[in-house]
Amino acid sequence: MSSKRKQPMVDTNKIHDMALVEHFTDGIGQKAFILMPSFPFLFIGRIVGLMDDHVELEVETTHFSQLENRNWFIHIHNIEIFYIERPGEPQIPELRDLT
Repeated sequence: MSSKRKQPMVDTNKIHDMALVEHFTDGIGQKAFILMPSFPFLFIGRIVGLMDDHVELEVETTHFSQLENRNWFIHIHNIEIFYIERPGEPQIPELRDLT
C-alpha cells in the first residue's frame, strides 16, 4: 500500500467559471465586446449585471439591427472571446455601417 495521501480533486472548470463571473462583475457599467462561436456571434454593449453565470448586456451593436437596443443574457460558457473596457485602456471603437 502506498503511503501517499489522496489529494482532493480540483474542479478547474468551476474555478474558471468563478473567475469569469468575477471579471464580468468587476466590469459592470463598462462597455464589452463579446464573440461567440454560435449565432449571433458578436455583441457590443454595456454590462448591466450578472445573474448566476449569465451576463446581462445592454446591446448597442450586433450583426442584426433587430437584436440591438435591448438587453440580452449571455451564458459565460458561450463566450469565446471578450474584451471589457477599463479606464486608461484602449476603447472599443464605434462600428458604423459603411454602406
